Amino acid sequence: MLDTPQSEQVRLPYFDYLLTALKEGNVAVERSFGRHVHWGYWERPKQASLTTEEFAQASEDLSSQVCLAGHIQNNQSVLDVGCGFGGTIAHINENYQGMSLVGVNLDERQLERAREIVKPVASNIIEFKQGNACALPLLDASFDVVLAVECIFHFPDREQFFKEAFRVLKPGGYLALSDFVPKPVLLPFTKIKLPQTVSDGFYGKCNILCGVEDYRQLAAKTNFAIQTERDITVNTLPTYRYLRRLSQQCRVSNVFALVETATAEVLSRLRLLMYYIYGFQKPK
Repeated sequence: MLDTPQSEQVRLPYFDYLLTALKEGNVAVERSFGRHVHWGYWERPKQASLTTEEFAQASEDLSSQVCLAGHIQNNQSVLDVGCGFGGTIAHINENYQGMSLVGVNLDERQLERAREIVKPVASNIIEFKQGNACALPLLDASFDVVLAVECIFHFPDREQFFKEAFRVLKPGGYLALSDFVPKPVLLPFTKIKLPQTVSDGFYGKCNILCGVEDYRQLAAKTNFAIQTERDITVNTLPTYRYLRRLSQQCRVSNVFALVETATAEVLSRLRLLMYYIYGFQKPK
């Protein structure tokens, strides 16, 4: 599994764009997505000023909200699956002590940046490993918390990931994640098959087939108890305005990037595509 080139398993063109921009020294991209690569969370979205500094803090706050759903405390072992550039690991590293932190990702390029920018502090231990979310290269019952921040829609099989998270969690441990969750009326459209050149688009293949009821059934099927089921769609909406501003500033001309982001915004504002934070607990 780990010997198979990442590009043969999953294509994420937006990471290709980000890595190129970072290599070229694009300051706006560095400040916006050099640490976290996900939407932002605003406690008061109507007051969003949409500065780069504010967006960076909103991204930090979204990671914080997922960590709260995972009941993270000092002196725990935490696994961040789909860790990107290590932003959530960095957040935990800077706010907790005595932590054993592991980030897993398929793309070694992302892990290289994570290793470069995230260094352990306060007696914490950090490791970044290449691995598949649906076949984690980790021991049974070895983590107190498993996180998946805005990435589960890229995993090949949600149920298999849940089983893997259950396996590596200690009894009583938590799985916390954030995800785009469609309303039932939208589900038939998400199942339409598109040519690969179109389906890969800018954000890569995104499986948004899991609605609220589907998550409830998935939790029951994998023996997790739902502890948090929180709709934060409204708190994430300023992200879209910020992305429009950033794309103009960086002169983004990728049609897929513009169309896919605009579509997600329209569906979110129409309350057809929701943004949820979930927390699931393994039985003690």
